[in-house]
Order: sequence, then structure tokens, then C-alpha cells
Amino acid sequence: MPLAVADIDTPAVLIDLDIVEANIRRLQERLDGFGVANRPHIKTHKIPALAKLQIAAGAVGITCQKLGEAEVFAEAGVADDILLTYNVIGAAKTERLAALVRRLERMAVVLDNETVARGLAEAAVRHDVDIRFLVECDTGFGRTGVQSPQAALDLARAAARLPRMQFEGLMTFPLKLPDTRQFLERALQLFNGAGIPVPVVSGGGTPAVASVGDVPMLTEHRAGTYIYNDVMMVTAGAAGWDDCAMRVRATVVSRPTGSRAILDAGSKVLTWEQHNAQGFGRIVEYPDAVVAGFSEEHGKVDLASCARRPEVGEVVHLIPNHCCAVTNMMDEVYGIRGGRVEAVFPVAARGKVR
Repeated sequence: MPLAVADIDTPAVLIDLDIVEANIRRLQERLDGFGVANRPHIKTHKIPALAKLQIAAGAVGITCQKLGEAEVFAEAGVADDILLTYNVIGAAKTERLAALVRRLERMAVVLDNETVARGLAEAAVRHDVDIRFLVECDTGFGRTGVQSPQAALDLARAAARLPRMQFEGLMTFPLKLPDTRQFLERALQLFNGAGIPVPVVSGGGTPAVASVGDVPMLTEHRAGTYIYNDVMMVTAGAAGWDDCAMRVRATVVSRPTGSRAILDAGSKVLTWEQHNAQGFGRIVEYPDAVVAGFSEEHGKVDLASCARRPEVGEVVHLIPNHCCAVTNMMDEVYGIRGGRVEAVFPVAARGKVR
């Protein structure tokens, strides 16, 4: 007999499969409408079975942030087309990358400096493989990426001159308007003037899906969080509460005062990230409650604004601020439908941060 949700011990992470399927379908249809390929980022769920649902819905391939994730998903046979959106540095990593390139139909990487390019080329020569690469562009986020369209062209030229290196395009995260469009327009002018084709222009981010139509040079988009959604996405206007598929199931273990409850889910289950949200998660049954903070195994909830308050032993469900961080703390998550557990998914790429 299938396990009932009410029988799942706490703390645990539940994934509503009806919502997951609706989220996958909605984003795929939106990108299809723009003629932009969908390359979902699997760092949100880290589960091969869910990536297979994304591929089945029409995704052209997947995006991974770290080599360890890519290795897990390649081994699971999820996709023969993987983009790795992180600078790969050091012999240990370039050896692993070369092995992946050899086993997949298409494996591309992103880089933003010549040191990375040289290391990749050296590994490519050692292993007799070709490395496809995109140049990462900082179009306003202020993280990694070359700082100007000219720098993008210069790096593409320098890297392509190295042995076994093949330039395939440009990548940015997220789409920040109007900066992204202006940067990419100028970059494409420069590449065109230099006679260098740019077959791929890759954008990213779940909130940025709404802006895809404003960046017409995009050929693909990399959204990740959309499959689950979270408080961060609702705050950003990219989702509603009914679009949030992840719930952290937790028990009230203490009511030390009339206005304070303690949950059995602390920082080892939830996340300190806020992203402009009030508190550290939303309790579905008590939306006026404020998750005020954590210790490792305790979640502290302020009930001062609640007309109705939970009792000791009551089970509640939280929408986390950032679902991706919660995923990486779980050995497994429960796929639920209609009050029953339909699947228990091992988080296969949990902890794969190298």
C-alpha cells in the first residue's frame, strides 16, 4: 500500500508532482513560443528522474554548475547534451572533464579567462578530444564573466587559437535589462565584424524567463528554480504560492511562550538565505507566522501576528526561501500526489560541489 503523506516522519521534504509537471509544461511552452531552446539547470533538484521529465517535455539538454553534477547525470543517461556553466580549473578537474567529453555526444563548458582556456586546451591535447566553449559575459550581475563586449571577442579569439578548443558562443546570467541586450548587441556586432560565427547565445534565470522576448538574440535559456519555485521566486514575481512544489514537513516540538514555536527543522534542513523575503520561509498553514531564525536543529517561529497558533505535536509545511539550498541537504525527497507518496527520489547529485 502506498505511504500516506500523513505517515512521513519529520523533518522531510515533499515535492508535489502535479505542480512540478505543470511548472515544467508552462516554462517549456513559454520558451517554445519565443523559439528559444530550453536547457534547464539541474542544480535545483539534482535528481535524474526529474531531469528526464524536463527532457521529455522538450528540453534540448541540461545545464550543470559543477563537474560532479554532470558526472552523475551522464552516468544516469539523462541527456547527451550538457552545458557546464562554471570555470574548470586544475588538472584534477580537466581530467574528469575530458572523460565526460569523450562519453557524451555534446559537452560544452563556459570560461571567462585565459588561464582556464589554457588548462582546458592542455587536457584536450592529452586526451585527444575537442573542447567546445562559451565565453561568459558579465552583463550586470557582478559575478563572473568578461567585463565588456570587446573582452568577449578578445577572449574568444585567444581561446580558439589554442589547440583543440572550439568557440561556440556567449553565455550570461541572468538577463538584466537593458544591460544584457545592449552588451550582447554590441558583442554580436564585433563578432560579426571579425567574421566569427556565434551559434549559441545562452541566457539564464527563472525570473528572467519573463524577459526572454526582450533579448531577441538568445538561442537558449537556462532556468532552474522554476521546477519547484520558492519564496524567492514569489517575491520576485516569477511564481505564485500555488506554483511552489517543495514543502518542508516539520513538527512543532515546543511552545516555550505563547508567541514562540520551535520546529524540528533548523539550518540543516532550511536555509539562511532571504532574497528580500520576510523571515526564512513561509508556513503554509500559518501564513502570518514568521520563521525568525534557526539553530542547527531548531526552527524558531514568531507567532505574534497569528490569530490561530499551532500546538506542540502539530505538523506544518514550509515553503523555503531558496529550494536549491534545501535540495543539497537532503538524501531523498518524497514525490507526492493526491495525499500519497508516488516516489521516493534519491538526491543523486547531493554534495557534488567539486
